[in-house]
Amino acid sequence: MYALYDEADSAAAVARAGVAAGAEFDTGSVEPDPALLGDLTSGASISVSGACLTAVEPDASGFWADVSAETLACTALGQRGEGDRVNLERALLPTTRLDGHLVAGHVDGVGEVTDFRPEGASWRLRVGVPEGMGRYIAPKGSVCVDGISLTVNDVTARDFGVSIVPHTLAVTTLADTSVGDRVNLEADLIARYVERLLTAADGLGSGAVSHELLARTGFLTHE
Repeated sequence: MYALYDEADSAAAVARAGVAAGAEFDTGSVEPDPALLGDLTSGASISVSGACLTAVEPDASGFWADVSAETLACTALGQRGEGDRVNLERALLPTTRLDGHLVAGHVDGVGEVTDFRPEGASWRLRVGVPEGMGRYIAPKGSVCVDGISLTVNDVTARDFGVSIVPHTLAVTTLADTSVGDRVNLEADLIARYVERLLTAADGLGSGAVSHELLARTGFLTHE
């Protein structure tokens, strides 16, 4: 589980590693600021541009991560190359202040940057979303773009807009963004669970919120 972002760093290399469990894997190495690694151990989770990966052989110079064919197919990591910068975030601790919103590092889809322009001291970013994902994004709600927690300004069935403040632009890879770039998207966790609750075919939901539904699922209690 993650909350926001730590910093932007450079991906050192992406190379074919071989075959594991019958599926092809890529192995990428990342060279972050040593201070970010801290007590990172082999097998620990770390978010790389919004995708939760498992760190392998971390040391003072960086870490490796195996990237499965499924991850490459469902995220924008496959377009990363040597020297590209990526957003990194360590897993959230129970005692950590929550400065963003909770994200799992499970990418819901890949969006495309359709507009990115200055607006006063900030920037305005617009991202096209995969079909069906727009329903999980709400105005003034949260969305994760390449591992960055952002507040939604407006949303349509096809895209959404956010504002980027100077600090966020300075400490993330958004400064490298251009129209046409593909970005990893993760919707708010709550939206997915609410949809599951309301549309499940196992009797938990009928498709509409009712007093009976709220009581049956534990949101209402009788004294």
